[in-house]
Amino acid sequence: MKTSHLSQDHGSARSRVSRRTFLRGAGVAMALPWMESTSVWGAALAGNGAPGPFPKRFAALFMGNGINSKHWWAKGSGAQMELGKSLEPMAPFKAKMNFITGLFNKHATGVGIHPGQTGNILSGASLTRGAVLKGDISMDQVLANRIGQETVQPSMVLGCEQPITGYHETNFSMAYSSHISWQSATSPVPMEVYPSLAFDSLFENRGNRRYQSILDRVQEQAVSLSRRVSSADKGKLDEYLTSVREVEKRIEQTRSSLSKAEQNARDRGLAVVLMPRPDNGLPEDIRDHMRLMCDIIALAFQTDKTRVATLLLCRDLSGLFYPFLDVRLAHHPASHDDQSDAYERVSRYYCSQLAYLAGRLDAMPEGEGTVLDNSCLLFISNMWSGTRHDNSKVPVLLAGGLGGTLETGRVLDYSDKGDDNRKLCSLYLSLIDRMGAKLGRFGDAETHLAGL
Repeated sequence: MKTSHLSQDHGSARSRVSRRTFLRGAGVAMALPWMESTSVWGAALAGNGAPGPFPKRFAALFMGNGINSKHWWAKGSGAQMELGKSLEPMAPFKAKMNFITGLFNKHATGVGIHPGQTGNILSGASLTRGAVLKGDISMDQVLANRIGQETVQPSMVLGCEQPITGYHETNFSMAYSSHISWQSATSPVPMEVYPSLAFDSLFENRGNRRYQSILDRVQEQAVSLSRRVSSADKGKLDEYLTSVREVEKRIEQTRSSLSKAEQNARDRGLAVVLMPRPDNGLPEDIRDHMRLMCDIIALAFQTDKTRVATLLLCRDLSGLFYPFLDVRLAHHPASHDDQSDAYERVSRYYCSQLAYLAGRLDAMPEGEGTVLDNSCLLFISNMWSGTRHDNSKVPVLLAGGLGGTLETGRVLDYSDKGDDNRKLCSLYLSLIDRMGAKLGRFGDAETHLAGL
């Protein structure tokens, strides 16, 4: 009995969702990337029959507790740009990145360390102490609200570390340390930390067959489609399916770990989220965890499942360990010696996560360019110095040209421009505008970031 079929989604359930090609199987729907032979995006054709503009995507990657500033620098421009040691992973993308320094978040300064420096990193809001959470919506969720109707999933909110509860000594809730994406002034967006569940949401994998291979369930129609597209698209389809298979194989191990953790939690009468890693089912090796989450974002962008994503690589006050970097201390205490060689390795490792995602997107052809060319990846931390808990400026990296609307290959320094001209929210307002959502102001900014 045939269980798969090739279908076009014309947006009956969501009228403004772009038409796209799906491979469907029992309890699964696999969206496909852009191909010349099929109207995947349903974009309006230009006068010459070419596809219209490709979708623009935005993703924010967050690292808590700052970087090693001694090695976090860039000079020059374009392919000749010089990079500090911590930025070396971005060397292949010098012409497609922007190094930005000097920006700050005014309402996160002078309020005390950690939670008050983090919970508004993407909103610029003034946070409230005590039992009642109050900040504001984050810029990713502004985008999700404004352009999310164009995709099946308005946004993806992922993390590699469980949120923590309670209060900091500054009387700010630890929720501010644990979440960068906020759907309202009082509510963070629920963050998915399990790769298997994020993968399932990507392919609408559900029911009692979710433990079976997705590709096996759509194989018949994948073969049929492969026979009908151009040779170039056949190669693209094969590469995509191979990529999904590779991620799926790695996901299977995490799925098994989560099932085991859930059973252990039931046996002990505990909540899984209260168990330590890896007893909570999260990958023990954070390298596997972070790469999987980056792969899931890459696949989501490639197939237009969503155009907005955030990934909390490690939260503020992070307890992650890095034995593979020969770093003795956990992330937070290691950041208290931020000029050390050990913390430089940590900084470089997190930069490599941005480079990995950029590389994945840049390897995905889309029209005359790549998915990276039509995206903007933001890498940010809540501090410049973990030793001094100094956030008078924060580290910012951008990768991708956002469909030609964002010039790249530059070093932009706002350190001496005056506080009114170095607002993080001015950067966000500029990016929101270039993503197609026009706002008069965002956070504490009423003007775009000059020179961007």
